[in-house]
Amino acid sequence: MTEDVHAERRERAAARLRGVGADGLVCFPSRNLQYLTGFVEEPGERHLFLVVPAAGEPTLFVPALYETQVREATTVDAVRTWADGDDPAAAVRELLGDLGLREGRLLVDDTMWATFAQDLRDAAPDAEWGLASEALAALRVRKDAAEVDALRAAAVAADEAVRDLRNLGADAVGMTECALADQIADRLAAHGGEGVSFETIVGAGPNGAKPHHGHGDREIRAGEPVVLDFGTRVDGYPSDQTRTLVFDGEPPAEYRRVHETVREAQAAAVAAVEPGVAAEAVDRAAREVIEDAGYGDAFVHRTGHGVGLDVHEEPYVVAGNDRELQPRMVFSVEPGVYLDGRFGCRIEDLVVVTEDGCERLNGTDRGWR
Repeated sequence: MTEDVHAERRERAAARLRGVGADGLVCFPSRNLQYLTGFVEEPGERHLFLVVPAAGEPTLFVPALYETQVREATTVDAVRTWADGDDPAAAVRELLGDLGLREGRLLVDDTMWATFAQDLRDAAPDAEWGLASEALAALRVRKDAAEVDALRAAAVAADEAVRDLRNLGADAVGMTECALADQIADRLAAHGGEGVSFETIVGAGPNGAKPHHGHGDREIRAGEPVVLDFGTRVDGYPSDQTRTLVFDGEPPAEYRRVHETVREAQAAAVAAVEPGVAAEAVDRAAREVIEDAGYGDAFVHRTGHGVGLDVHEEPYVVAGNDRELQPRMVFSVEPGVYLDGRFGCRIEDLVVVTEDGCERLNGTDRGWR
């Protein structure tokens, strides 16, 4: 991803601030900071902010030990530092004063730690406060070309890992869920992925009826469905794919019916995706298929969620969300049926909305064998 992308995003963020009547934006280590600068860091005890005024130059406020690091990683020209032993709260107050942001309307990261938010409030006691999503959500929900390319590459890595899993066949029988999760991580890395984008789900047999089971020490058995939900990252952007496989033997007859129902529901939802369609209409398309098959009560979650730097972000494909889909929105389509104590079944692909429909980012077989 080129550095110019992040500078252009900061310019659009400033314009968006003006559009929502805000005077400035303060990010701390988060996906928003990554989106606007390309700099990736976990939250810590030290004050580290990006301040974007609606009019003026964005400024990074960082511990002195980060200065070289952030200058190499970003195109933000204005970098202010503070040293261990300094009072960072006083330095923040001075920075906001210099930028003319000690009053007016300021937006802060939705996930900002309370200790930092309180220091900002103390630094600008006359300001009105809001959340960064008010300005940034509308920017992040539609991906630019670099983001779609990264998401597509991450999806390819997940596809290749699925093919490797299918090739295990009967060799997977007797493996624990944890062992298979480790193998998934290995295969994702082998195909160019950077770690796992969330805790891998390997739900064997009755564990598959728990939508967010994770993985444990249950051994995989012949003839039982295994829900496999996993992803990796490329250039910071994640994949998120689910397949439900039977590695050996024959599953129960009802599982065959459930799997075909879920596959039809997913196909119906994908077919419903196009610009101008409400997100809830995609959810409804999947839900109607599952309800008609008699499993409506067993479809216990939304049909999908947006995917970007965060694995779960807008738009949410759920009943009641009348937001119209637009080109370059990316989200999951993942209907599922969960029969408590018996098995679960989920099929998930990522799609990107195009000018006249959508593109699936995942292309592997959706069958169970």
